[in-house]
Amino acid sequence: MIRHRIYSMSFAKVYPAYVAKAEKKDRTKAEVDKIIRWLTGYSPQKLSGQIKKQVDVETFFAEAPELNPSRALITGVVCGVRVEDVEEPLMREIRYLDKLIDELARGKAMEKILRQ
Repeated sequence: MIRHRIYSMSFAKVYPAYVAKAEKKDRTKAEVDKIIRWLTGYSPQKLSGQIKKQVDVETFFAEAPELNPSRALITGVVCGVRVEDVEEPLMREIRYLDKLIDELARGKAMEKILRQ
């Protein structure tokens, strides 16, 4: 099995790209954090800690306190790939987060992004 480069990349390097994408569309870092916390179950302090420790993406998701069961409701296309069709579990989690950030940048309401 191919080990994707993103798995060993520091989440602290990916995180600013998510924030920049949101802010470019007049959304906020707080909204990005809320989405990440909803998906992973991290508290604000633990999310900040993971970023400061510069854990890799694989560790970030492996140590997530509680992956939200409603994440299975996330569907659609990211980078030309249907999120719900991604078979590799870690890549699916990454794509879920990518999709949620895309929805935020497109102006979707937080209630809809968080599947409430």
